[in-house]
Amino acid sequence: MRDFRWPPPPDGGPRTYGPGPSAPRTGRPALPEPETELVATPHGVRLERLIAGSGDPVTVFAHGLGGGIATTRPFGSAVRGRKVFLQFRGHGRSDAPPGDWNYLDLARDLRAIADLTGATRAVGVSLGAGALCRLLAESPERFDRVVLFLPAALDQPRPAVARQRIADLLDAVESGDASAVAEAVAVELPPTVRNTPAGWAYLRQRLDQLLRDGLATGLAGLPDQVPVPDRTALRAVTARALVIGCSGDDLHPAEVAVQLADVLPRATLHMYDRPGVLWHERADLRARISGFLND
Repeated sequence: MRDFRWPPPPDGGPRTYGPGPSAPRTGRPALPEPETELVATPHGVRLERLIAGSGDPVTVFAHGLGGGIATTRPFGSAVRGRKVFLQFRGHGRSDAPPGDWNYLDLARDLRAIADLTGATRAVGVSLGAGALCRLLAESPERFDRVVLFLPAALDQPRPAVARQRIADLLDAVESGDASAVAEAVAVELPPTVRNTPAGWAYLRQRLDQLLRDGLATGLAGLPDQVPVPDRTALRAVTARALVIGCSGDDLHPAEVAVQLADVLPRATLHMYDRPGVLWHERADLRARISGFLND
């Protein structure tokens, strides 16, 4: 059996060695990158933003570490109203202020974009879920509905294995070595997806984004920090919440989702039974999020 070339070719599809068909076979095409804008915020950090759709309600989407607008856009595909996607500091074209950052800084970024657009709902993914938790701890009445997908930490730091994987990604991006970045990103893919057309397309998109935009060194300390000092502060949150976790995910322990759903007064918990939710349960996930926000 012929293996695939590493890293992926520029067209995003796998190409095999040796005799046989040589034409690239592409997977699901990545969403085209839309034109974004840089906006000034009250706390002095310019943030990259994309607004899609029209009307009310307004929902803000917050990405995970190393992600961005492209990785959160699929979550809003069936959500009604205006959808606002941001890039946290240190991601994309957003500013990267000097020094180390914490979840309070990320919460300020998220709050600023939400306030500037009048968002009443929020979706947080991984790191974005942590930033959303910190915002809610500070302002428990800020949103009327929130979705927290794959929360990675609450009032305890991330597990050691998660911290190491994030450190490896940051080191690879800093090195500028495409092969090293590809190796670090490949662990995000479920084994069943690796070396498939769709897996290569995803890897190509992530590789292009990370090598083009980089990741700021101020992100390095975040895996050792906690989103909220005390989870009981979230008992005052008034928003209806949908918490989504999954079993067997080293980066997003299932117990964090359970703890978060337990402490939020108006939360519904849904647990998937295996990692790779965006690959294995994509349609169900989209329907679950849009159904909750559109209801």
